[in-house]
Amino acid sequence: MLKSPAEFTLLSQTSLEADFDDTTVLRLCFRNAELLVSESGTQPVATLSAISGAAVVVGRWNSQLIAVERVEIDALVPEGSRWAGLRSLFGVMPDDLVAIAGRACQIADWDRTHRYCGVCATPTTREANERARRCPACGHTAYPRISPAMMCLVTRDDEILLARNVNFPAGRYSALAGFLEAGESIEDAVHREVEEEVGIKVSNLRYFSSQSWPFPHSLMIAFTAEYAGGALTPNGHEIAEASWFDADNLPQLPPRISIARALIDDTLTRFRAR
Repeated sequence: MLKSPAEFTLLSQTSLEADFDDTTVLRLCFRNAELLVSESGTQPVATLSAISGAAVVVGRWNSQLIAVERVEIDALVPEGSRWAGLRSLFGVMPDDLVAIAGRACQIADWDRTHRYCGVCATPTTREANERARRCPACGHTAYPRISPAMMCLVTRDDEILLARNVNFPAGRYSALAGFLEAGESIEDAVHREVEEEVGIKVSNLRYFSSQSWPFPHSLMIAFTAEYAGGALTPNGHEIAEASWFDADNLPQLPPRISIARALIDDTLTRFRAR
């Protein structure tokens, strides 16, 4: 699963001081949601064309300070480098770096989209001691947005329910997932989303794990649940297909770096151990 390395330390400081020695800073450069990487995609690459004042501290990893910078959409690409979406780096760049880059991408996106106050449109400033942007006129404070989403793998005897979202590549299936509504608990969201997406009811929810998912700022919270009735009916506008599968008859699954794959693998391992 995609997780920050144990050696990573979150820092509350937000602005990168000008007198930091560049040899102690790992600079991650983003053009919107794309990271500047080497041609091989195995390492991030810094650039000299970052937007002035855009560098933000992400944290510390081992002996290096991690900072994220933004460039304009038409910024020149240094020789020997290229832009890459984070998904394309799964299995190419070391997992620890991808996880840290995922954090950095979310922070850069928040910093870019909250330069002005959402209440009175005054330019905001970064708070010195917490991850926040504050309006000097009305005091409104904006923190990085996190969008919680439930994930649920429904089981029936020795079968699991997998579905193909309309946006998935052809042939790929996964567990059901959906975002929480305002005022809703995770458990309420599981029951609602499962019924909305495939028309069935579930019971016996069991928490599995959670994972930050930087596309663009989600927190995936995963459960298993047992089938409790209803006819399997994909809704068509979110779910194109859904079916029951056993361990010997599986479709194409999500990449191993995702919590969906960890949830599926763990459940099938439990089934085999019965």
